[in-house]
Amino acid sequence: MDRIQMKTPLVEMDGDEMTRILWQMIKEELLLPYIDLKTEYYDLGLEHRNQTEDQVTVDSANATLKYGVAVKCATITPNAARVEEYHLKEMWKSPNGTIRAILDGTVFRAPILVKGIVPYVSNWKKPITIARHAYGDVYKNTEIKVPGAGKAELVFTSADGTETRELIHNFDAAGILQGIHNTEKSISSFARACFGYAIDTRQDLWFSTKDTISKKYDHTFKDIFQEIYEAEFKTRFEELGIEYFYTLIDDAVARVIRSEGGFIWACKNYDGDVMSDMVATAYGDLSMMTSVLVSPSGVYEYEAAHGTVQRHYYKHLKGEETSTNSIATIFAWTGALRKRGELDGIMELQEFADKLERACIRTVEEGKMTKSLSLISTCEKPVILNSLDFIKAIRSTLDEELV
Repeated sequence: MDRIQMKTPLVEMDGDEMTRILWQMIKEELLLPYIDLKTEYYDLGLEHRNQTEDQVTVDSANATLKYGVAVKCATITPNAARVEEYHLKEMWKSPNGTIRAILDGTVFRAPILVKGIVPYVSNWKKPITIARHAYGDVYKNTEIKVPGAGKAELVFTSADGTETRELIHNFDAAGILQGIHNTEKSISSFARACFGYAIDTRQDLWFSTKDTISKKYDHTFKDIFQEIYEAEFKTRFEELGIEYFYTLIDDAVARVIRSEGGFIWACKNYDGDVMSDMVATAYGDLSMMTSVLVSPSGVYEYEAAHGTVQRHYYKHLKGEETSTNSIATIFAWTGALRKRGELDGIMELQEFADKLERACIRTVEEGKMTKSLSLISTCEKPVILNSLDFIKAIRSTLDEELV
Protein backbone atom coordinates (compact mmCIF):
# COMPACT_ATOMS: atom_id res chain seq x y z
CA MET A 1 0.00 0.00 0.00
CA ASP A 2 1.06 3.59 -0.58
CA ARG A 3 1.94 5.46 2.56
CA ILE A 4 -0.70 7.92 3.80
CA GLN A 5 0.27 11.50 3.07
CA MET A 6 0.07 14.25 5.70
CA LYS A 7 -0.46 17.96 5.07
CA THR A 8 0.47 19.55 8.40
CA PRO A 9 3.12 18.32 10.85
CA LEU A 10 2.41 16.99 14.30
CA VAL A 11 4.50 18.40 17.12
CA GLU A 12 6.49 15.40 18.38
CA MET A 13 7.81 15.58 21.95
CA ASP A 14 10.24 12.77 22.71
CA GLY A 15 10.75 11.68 26.31
CA ASP A 16 12.70 9.60 28.78
CA GLU A 17 13.78 6.11 29.79
CA MET A 18 11.77 3.05 28.74
CA THR A 19 9.01 5.04 27.09
CA ARG A 20 11.66 6.69 24.89
CA ILE A 21 12.75 3.22 23.75
CA LEU A 22 9.12 2.23 23.05
CA TRP A 23 8.59 5.53 21.20
CA GLN A 24 11.16 4.59 18.59
CA MET A 25 9.85 1.02 18.30
CA ILE A 26 6.31 2.30 17.71
CA LYS A 27 7.46 4.70 15.01
CA GLU A 28 9.56 2.09 13.22
CA GLU A 29 7.03 -0.77 13.40
CA LEU A 30 3.59 0.85 13.43
CA LEU A 31 3.82 4.30 11.86
CA LEU A 32 6.61 4.84 9.33
CA PRO A 33 5.75 1.78 7.17
CA TYR A 34 2.22 3.14 6.69
CA ILE A 35 2.40 6.95 6.96
CA ASP A 36 4.60 9.57 5.35
CA LEU A 37 5.00 10.90 8.87
CA LYS A 38 5.51 14.65 9.18
CA THR A 39 6.51 15.93 12.63
CA GLU A 40 8.27 18.90 14.12
CA TYR A 41 10.55 17.14 16.59
CA TYR A 42 11.47 18.33 20.09
CA ASP A 43 13.68 16.30 22.41
CA LEU A 44 12.18 16.60 25.90
CA GLY A 45 14.54 13.99 27.32
CA LEU A 46 15.92 15.20 30.64
CA GLU A 47 19.48 15.59 29.33
CA HIS A 48 18.37 17.90 26.52
CA ARG A 49 16.05 19.87 28.79
CA ASN A 50 19.05 20.40 31.04
CA GLN A 51 21.27 21.49 28.13
CA THR A 52 18.70 24.03 26.94
CA GLU A 53 17.79 25.13 30.49
CA ASP A 54 14.28 23.85 29.76
CA GLN A 55 13.79 26.21 26.79
CA VAL A 56 13.01 23.18 24.62
CA THR A 57 9.86 22.53 26.67
CA VAL A 58 8.65 26.08 26.13
CA ASP A 59 9.49 25.85 22.42
CA SER A 60 7.53 22.60 22.05
CA ALA A 61 4.46 24.13 23.71
CA ASN A 62 4.63 27.21 21.47
CA ALA A 63 4.94 24.93 18.42
CA THR A 64 1.79 23.13 19.59
CA LEU A 65 -0.04 26.46 19.63
CA LYS A 66 1.16 26.98 16.06
CA TYR A 67 0.25 23.58 14.59
CA GLY A 68 -2.71 22.66 16.82
CA VAL A 69 -1.84 19.01 17.55
CA ALA A 70 1.03 17.42 19.50
CA VAL A 71 1.99 13.96 20.70
CA LYS A 72 4.17 13.58 23.79
CA CYS A 73 6.24 10.75 25.23
CA ALA A 74 6.40 10.34 29.01
CA THR A 75 9.05 12.51 30.70
CA ILE A 76 10.88 12.65 34.02
CA THR A 77 9.94 15.33 36.53
CA PRO A 78 13.19 15.49 38.50
CA ASN A 79 13.46 15.19 42.27
CA ALA A 80 16.65 15.48 44.32
CA ALA A 81 17.77 11.96 43.36
CA ARG A 82 17.29 12.71 39.64
CA VAL A 83 19.28 15.95 39.96
CA GLU A 84 22.22 13.90 41.18
CA GLU A 85 21.70 11.01 38.73
CA TYR A 86 21.54 13.26 35.65
CA HIS A 87 23.91 15.98 36.94
CA LEU A 88 21.27 18.65 36.42
CA LYS A 89 21.91 22.38 36.64
CA GLU A 90 18.76 22.69 38.75
CA MET A 91 15.58 20.78 39.63
CA TRP A 92 13.65 21.55 36.45
CA LYS A 93 9.87 21.87 36.66
CA SER A 94 7.42 19.28 35.36
CA PRO A 95 7.33 19.48 31.54
CA ASN A 96 3.63 18.64 31.69
CA GLY A 97 3.00 21.53 34.06
CA THR A 98 4.90 23.94 31.81
CA ILE A 99 3.07 22.78 28.68
CA ARG A 100 -0.32 22.87 30.40
CA ALA A 101 0.25 26.45 31.59
CA ILE A 102 1.26 27.66 28.10
CA LEU A 103 -1.61 25.88 26.36
CA ASP A 104 -4.10 26.90 29.09
CA GLY A 105 -5.38 23.36 28.83
CA THR A 106 -7.48 20.76 30.62
CA VAL A 107 -6.39 17.12 30.83
CA PHE A 108 -8.95 14.44 29.86
CA ARG A 109 -8.09 10.86 30.83
CA ALA A 110 -10.13 7.76 29.99
CA PRO A 111 -9.51 3.99 30.28
CA ILE A 112 -8.95 1.76 27.26
CA LEU A 113 -11.44 -1.10 27.63
CA VAL A 114 -10.44 -4.62 26.59
CA LYS A 115 -12.43 -7.84 26.94
CA GLY A 116 -10.75 -10.03 29.51
CA ILE A 117 -9.61 -7.14 31.70
CA VAL A 118 -12.50 -6.73 34.11
CA PRO A 119 -12.88 -3.52 36.17
CA TYR A 120 -12.54 -3.99 39.92
CA VAL A 121 -15.83 -2.08 40.24
CA SER A 122 -18.15 -4.69 38.71
CA ASN A 123 -20.91 -2.27 37.63
CA TRP A 124 -18.57 -0.09 35.53
CA LYS A 125 -19.54 -0.97 31.97
CA LYS A 126 -18.43 2.21 30.15
CA PRO A 127 -15.33 4.43 30.41
CA ILE A 128 -15.22 7.22 32.98
CA THR A 129 -13.31 10.22 31.65
CA ILE A 130 -11.53 12.37 34.25
CA ALA A 131 -11.24 16.06 33.31
CA ARG A 132 -8.44 17.51 35.40
CA HIS A 133 -7.88 21.23 35.78
CA ALA A 134 -4.25 21.78 34.87
CA TYR A 135 -3.36 24.94 36.76
CA GLY A 136 -2.82 26.11 40.31
CA ASP A 137 -3.69 24.54 43.66
CA VAL A 138 -0.91 22.55 45.32
CA TYR A 139 1.09 22.42 42.05
CA LYS A 140 1.72 26.18 42.23
CA ASN A 141 1.91 26.39 46.01
CA THR A 142 4.14 28.34 48.39
CA GLU A 143 5.18 26.67 51.63
CA ILE A 144 6.71 27.76 54.92
CA LYS A 145 7.98 25.65 57.81
CA VAL A 146 6.93 27.49 60.95
CA PRO A 147 9.79 27.31 63.49
CA GLY A 148 7.76 28.21 66.58
CA ALA A 149 5.09 30.40 68.10
CA GLY A 150 3.72 33.28 66.04
CA LYS A 151 0.87 34.57 63.93
CA ALA A 152 0.26 33.56 60.31
CA GLU A 153 -1.78 35.82 58.04
CA LEU A 154 -2.92 35.74 54.44
CA VAL A 155 -2.18 39.14 52.90
CA PHE A 156 -3.18 40.56 49.51
CA THR A 157 -1.80 43.92 48.41
CA SER A 158 -3.77 45.45 45.53
CA ALA A 159 -2.25 47.56 42.75
CA ASP A 160 -3.13 50.75 44.64
CA GLY A 161 -1.40 49.50 47.79
CA THR A 162 -4.54 48.53 49.71
CA GLU A 163 -4.04 45.50 51.94
CA THR A 164 -6.55 42.75 52.74
CA ARG A 165 -5.66 40.46 55.64
CA GLU A 166 -7.10 37.22 56.97
CA LEU A 167 -5.80 35.38 60.01
CA ILE A 168 -4.68 31.85 59.16
CA HIS A 169 -3.62 30.61 62.58
CA ASN A 170 -2.01 31.66 65.85
CA PHE A 171 0.78 29.12 66.30
CA ASP A 172 1.88 28.25 69.83
CA ALA A 173 4.55 25.89 68.52
CA ALA A 174 6.18 24.72 65.28
CA GLY A 175 4.03 23.86 62.29
CA ILE A 176 3.67 24.27 58.54
CA LEU A 177 1.94 26.67 56.13
CA GLN A 178 0.85 26.33 52.53
CA GLY A 179 -0.52 28.98 50.19
CA ILE A 180 -2.34 28.07 46.98
CA HIS A 181 -4.01 30.17 44.31
CA ASN A 182 -5.97 30.12 41.09
CA THR A 183 -7.23 32.64 38.54
CA GLU A 184 -10.70 33.28 37.18
CA LYS A 185 -9.24 33.17 33.66
CA SER A 186 -7.85 29.66 34.16
CA ILE A 187 -11.04 28.40 35.81
CA SER A 188 -13.09 29.80 32.92
CA SER A 189 -10.83 28.06 30.40
CA PHE A 190 -11.20 24.83 32.37
CA ALA A 191 -14.98 25.14 32.32
CA ARG A 192 -15.18 25.88 28.58
CA ALA A 193 -12.84 22.99 27.76
CA CYS A 194 -15.01 20.61 29.83
CA PHE A 195 -18.29 21.76 28.29
CA GLY A 196 -16.81 21.64 24.78
CA TYR A 197 -15.38 18.15 25.28
CA ALA A 198 -18.73 16.91 26.63
CA ILE A 199 -20.43 18.21 23.49
CA ASP A 200 -17.76 16.70 21.20
CA THR A 201 -18.04 13.27 22.86
CA ARG A 202 -21.82 13.45 23.59
CA GLN A 203 -21.33 12.63 27.28
CA ASP A 204 -22.83 13.94 30.53
CA LEU A 205 -20.54 16.22 32.54
CA TRP A 206 -20.23 16.05 36.33
CA PHE A 207 -18.30 18.67 38.29
CA SER A 208 -17.38 18.42 41.97
CA THR A 209 -15.55 20.51 44.60
CA LYS A 210 -15.95 21.09 48.36
CA ASP A 211 -17.69 24.48 48.31
CA THR A 212 -19.44 23.84 51.65
CA ILE A 213 -16.04 24.05 53.38
CA SER A 214 -14.12 26.25 50.93
CA LYS A 215 -16.74 28.99 50.63
CA LYS A 216 -14.58 31.32 48.51
CA TYR A 217 -11.95 29.21 46.72
CA ASP A 218 -14.02 26.17 45.72
CA HIS A 219 -17.24 28.16 45.53
CA THR A 220 -15.66 30.36 42.84
CA PHE A 221 -15.10 27.26 40.69
CA LYS A 222 -18.75 26.26 41.16
CA ASP A 223 -20.06 29.73 40.31
CA ILE A 224 -17.91 30.15 37.18
CA PHE A 225 -18.94 26.74 35.84
CA GLN A 226 -22.62 27.52 36.37
CA GLU A 227 -22.39 31.00 34.81
CA ILE A 228 -20.61 29.73 31.69
CA TYR A 229 -22.97 26.78 31.34
CA GLU A 230 -26.06 28.98 31.51
CA ALA A 231 -24.67 31.64 29.14
CA GLU A 232 -22.88 29.53 26.53
CA PHE A 233 -23.66 25.81 26.62
CA LYS A 234 -27.05 25.02 28.17
CA THR A 235 -29.01 25.14 24.89
CA ARG A 236 -26.53 22.85 23.10
CA PHE A 237 -26.53 20.36 26.00
CA GLU A 238 -30.34 20.23 25.92
CA GLU A 239 -30.34 19.73 22.13
CA LEU A 240 -27.98 16.77 22.47
CA GLY A 241 -29.83 15.30 25.45
CA ILE A 242 -26.77 15.41 27.71
CA GLU A 243 -26.65 16.73 31.28
CA TYR A 244 -24.42 18.98 33.37
CA PHE A 245 -24.67 18.90 37.13
CA TYR A 246 -22.62 19.95 40.14
CA THR A 247 -22.22 18.03 43.37
CA LEU A 248 -19.85 17.87 46.33
CA ILE A 249 -16.67 15.84 45.81
CA ASP A 250 -17.62 13.28 48.49
CA ASP A 251 -21.08 12.81 46.96
CA ALA A 252 -19.47 12.50 43.51
CA VAL A 253 -17.18 9.71 44.71
CA ALA A 254 -20.17 7.75 46.00
CA ARG A 255 -22.12 8.35 42.77
CA VAL A 256 -19.15 7.29 40.64
CA ILE A 257 -18.74 3.99 42.48
CA ARG A 258 -22.45 3.23 42.05
CA SER A 259 -22.56 4.28 38.38
CA GLU A 260 -22.04 2.23 35.23
CA GLY A 261 -19.66 4.87 33.81
CA GLY A 262 -20.02 6.64 30.50
CA PHE A 263 -19.59 10.27 31.62
CA ILE A 264 -16.97 13.00 32.17
CA TRP A 265 -16.01 13.81 35.76
CA ALA A 266 -14.44 17.27 36.06
CA CYS A 267 -12.15 17.83 39.05
CA LYS A 268 -9.82 20.50 40.38
CA ASN A 269 -6.11 19.90 39.82
CA TYR A 270 -5.26 17.76 42.87
CA ASP A 271 -8.61 15.96 42.92
CA GLY A 272 -8.12 15.07 39.25
CA ASP A 273 -4.59 13.85 39.87
CA VAL A 274 -5.76 11.44 42.56
CA MET A 275 -9.03 10.36 40.97
CA SER A 276 -7.51 9.66 37.54
CA ASP A 277 -5.10 7.19 39.16
CA MET A 278 -7.96 5.64 41.13
CA VAL A 279 -10.13 5.27 38.02
CA ALA A 280 -7.23 3.94 35.93
CA THR A 281 -6.33 1.32 38.53
CA ALA A 282 -9.95 0.31 39.05
CA TYR A 283 -10.36 -0.25 35.30
CA GLY A 284 -7.10 -2.16 35.06
CA ASP A 285 -3.84 -0.25 34.82
CA LEU A 286 -2.36 3.20 34.12
CA SER A 287 -0.78 1.69 31.03
CA MET A 288 -4.33 1.31 29.68
CA MET A 289 -5.32 4.98 30.00
CA THR A 290 -5.53 7.69 27.33
CA SER A 291 -4.65 11.29 28.12
CA VAL A 292 -5.26 14.43 26.06
CA LEU A 293 -4.68 18.06 26.96
CA VAL A 294 -7.32 20.29 25.36
CA SER A 295 -7.22 24.09 25.29
CA PRO A 296 -10.31 26.26 24.89
CA SER A 297 -8.85 27.51 21.59
CA GLY A 298 -8.91 23.98 20.14
CA VAL A 299 -5.29 22.88 20.62
CA TYR A 300 -4.67 19.20 21.47
CA GLU A 301 -1.69 17.45 23.07
CA TYR A 302 -1.88 13.65 23.39
CA GLU A 303 0.23 11.56 25.77
CA ALA A 304 0.21 8.39 27.84
CA ALA A 305 -1.12 8.75 31.38
CA HIS A 306 1.75 6.78 32.93
CA GLY A 307 5.39 7.57 33.67
CA THR A 308 8.69 6.61 32.07
CA VAL A 309 8.75 2.98 33.39
CA GLN A 310 12.09 3.54 35.14
CA ARG A 311 12.48 0.00 36.48
CA HIS A 312 12.19 -1.54 33.00
CA TYR A 313 14.63 1.00 31.60
CA TYR A 314 17.32 -0.02 34.09
CA LYS A 315 16.75 -3.66 33.07
CA HIS A 316 17.04 -2.61 29.41
CA LEU A 317 20.38 -0.87 30.10
CA LYS A 318 21.70 -4.13 31.58
CA GLY A 319 20.71 -5.97 28.41
CA GLU A 320 17.89 -7.80 30.15
CA GLU A 321 14.59 -8.50 28.39
CA THR A 322 11.61 -6.30 29.25
CA SER A 323 7.89 -6.82 28.76
CA THR A 324 6.52 -3.28 28.78
CA ASN A 325 2.97 -2.43 27.76
CA SER A 326 3.07 0.21 25.00
CA ILE A 327 -0.67 0.54 24.37
CA ALA A 328 -1.17 3.91 26.09
CA THR A 329 1.75 5.37 24.12
CA ILE A 330 0.37 3.93 20.88
CA PHE A 331 -3.01 5.49 21.68
CA ALA A 332 -1.27 8.85 22.20
CA TRP A 333 -0.07 8.58 18.59
CA THR A 334 -3.45 7.41 17.28
CA GLY A 335 -5.24 10.23 19.08
CA ALA A 336 -2.90 12.81 17.57
CA LEU A 337 -3.05 11.28 14.09
CA ARG A 338 -6.85 11.09 14.17
CA LYS A 339 -7.15 14.72 15.26
CA ARG A 340 -4.63 15.81 12.60
CA GLY A 341 -6.70 13.91 10.06
CA GLU A 342 -9.90 15.58 11.27
CA LEU A 343 -8.42 19.08 11.13
CA ASP A 344 -6.81 18.54 7.72
CA GLY A 345 -9.68 16.54 6.19
CA ILE A 346 -7.59 13.38 5.66
CA MET A 347 -10.02 10.48 6.13
CA GLU A 348 -7.29 7.87 5.48
CA LEU A 349 -5.36 9.13 8.51
CA GLN A 350 -8.44 8.95 10.72
CA GLU A 351 -9.24 5.43 9.54
CA PHE A 352 -5.65 4.30 10.08
CA ALA A 353 -5.79 5.57 13.68
CA ASP A 354 -9.04 3.66 14.27
CA LYS A 355 -7.59 0.45 12.81
CA LEU A 356 -4.37 0.69 14.82
CA GLU A 357 -6.39 1.06 18.02
CA ARG A 358 -8.52 -1.96 17.05
CA ALA A 359 -5.33 -3.91 16.35
CA CYS A 360 -4.04 -3.16 19.85
CA ILE A 361 -7.28 -4.31 21.47
CA ARG A 362 -7.64 -7.39 19.24
CA THR A 363 -4.07 -8.49 19.96
CA VAL A 364 -4.71 -8.50 23.71
CA GLU A 365 -8.14 -10.07 23.38
CA GLU A 366 -6.59 -12.86 21.30
CA GLY A 367 -4.27 -13.65 24.22
CA LYS A 368 -1.03 -11.95 23.13
CA MET A 369 0.09 -9.45 25.75
CA THR A 370 2.82 -8.12 28.01
CA LYS A 371 3.49 -9.49 31.48
CA SER A 372 1.68 -6.67 33.33
CA LEU A 373 -1.46 -7.23 31.26
CA SER A 374 -1.33 -10.98 31.86
CA LEU A 375 -1.54 -10.32 35.60
CA ILE A 376 -4.92 -8.57 35.28
CA SER A 377 -6.37 -10.51 32.34
CA THR A 378 -8.88 -13.35 32.66
CA CYS A 379 -7.23 -15.06 29.66
CA GLU A 380 -6.42 -18.60 30.79
CA LYS A 381 -3.28 -19.16 28.72
CA PRO A 382 -1.87 -15.77 27.69
CA VAL A 383 1.15 -15.60 25.41
CA ILE A 384 3.50 -13.24 27.24
CA LEU A 385 5.64 -11.23 24.83
CA ASN A 386 8.60 -8.94 25.34
CA SER A 387 8.33 -5.24 24.55
CA LEU A 388 9.32 -5.41 20.88
CA ASP A 389 7.53 -8.68 20.11
CA PHE A 390 4.30 -7.25 21.52
CA ILE A 391 4.55 -4.28 19.15
CA LYS A 392 5.32 -6.69 16.29
CA ALA A 393 2.24 -8.75 17.22
CA ILE A 394 0.16 -5.57 17.02
CA ARG A 395 1.69 -4.88 13.60
CA SER A 396 0.65 -8.31 12.40
CA THR A 397 -2.93 -7.68 13.57
CA LEU A 398 -2.84 -4.21 12.00
CA ASP A 399 -1.91 -5.69 8.62
CA GLU A 400 -5.03 -7.85 8.86
CA GLU A 401 -7.13 -4.78 9.70
CA LEU A 402 -5.72 -2.90 6.71
CA VAL A 403 -6.56 -5.57 4.13
